[in-house]
Amino acid sequence: MRPAARERWAPYLLSGPALLLFAGALLIPLVMTVLLSFYEWGQYKGIVATFSLKNWAEVVQDGYFHEMFLRTFRVAVAVTLLAALFGAPEAYILNRMAPRWKAVFLLVILGPLLISVVARTLGWALLFGGETALINKTLLRLGVIDAPIPFMFTEAGVVIALTHVLLPFMVLSVWASLQRLDPQVENAAVSLGASQGTVLRRIVLPQVMPGVLSGAIIVFALAASAFATPAIVGGRRLKVASTLAYDEFLNTLNWPLGAAVAVLLLIALVAIIVGSNKLIERRYAQVFEG
Repeated sequence: MRPAARERWAPYLLSGPALLLFAGALLIPLVMTVLLSFYEWGQYKGIVATFSLKNWAEVVQDGYFHEMFLRTFRVAVAVTLLAALFGAPEAYILNRMAPRWKAVFLLVILGPLLISVVARTLGWALLFGGETALINKTLLRLGVIDAPIPFMFTEAGVVIALTHVLLPFMVLSVWASLQRLDPQVENAAVSLGASQGTVLRRIVLPQVMPGVLSGAIIVFALAASAFATPAIVGGRRLKVASTLAYDEFLNTLNWPLGAAVAVLLLIALVAIIVGSNKLIERRYAQVFEG
């Protein structure tokens, strides 16, 4: 092979193994799932490899599936808002700490990521799970509450547990944006008579908004597609799209219908994320051009 041709084909040859791994681990299973969603299924005949829109029509027309998807995105939006509400101030405080304490509290924030999601969710269940749970039992004995605080099998419980699980992603996104913020700009604003609130609103917030928005996209996508936490806290009484697809695959064995639910969830997430990203890019392009 000539040197010029070798240089031209070098990027493709070097990236070839990674592309093959990507295709084998992601693209091929995804294509097979999409194809499976168009197959028929019967209780006695199982999966029939004939093209049909029956599964898609059932998901689109049945109000039961509408409720599951509505709950999924309602939980994801609530988790995203709570993560932004608590994560952005936490990242700002972390950024203003002395280097020694910053390292300690950064470890505290990242520490939960080293623990299984199942273990963290079960911890919430042990704290608030019922009358015998630690916090409910303590509050009942102290007379603070007359009945246990409902946590298991409630939408609020799923939101709280997911917020705790996904909060580090928001903190890290905002903290990365704060690394580009020059503290001297804040000091200059204060020296010119601006209050601390004005500095936060007019200087800090606009510069950290890209981090908040990127963190919101990450948290929303992970919350909408989460399985372990909704399955443990929500149980069979409070299904979301991911647990619904799981039940269709492993309980009713209706794999084509479960594949249709999974593919529709993926399409909805991609559409929302891409649309949000486009709006964010357009908004900041207008700001910078103006």
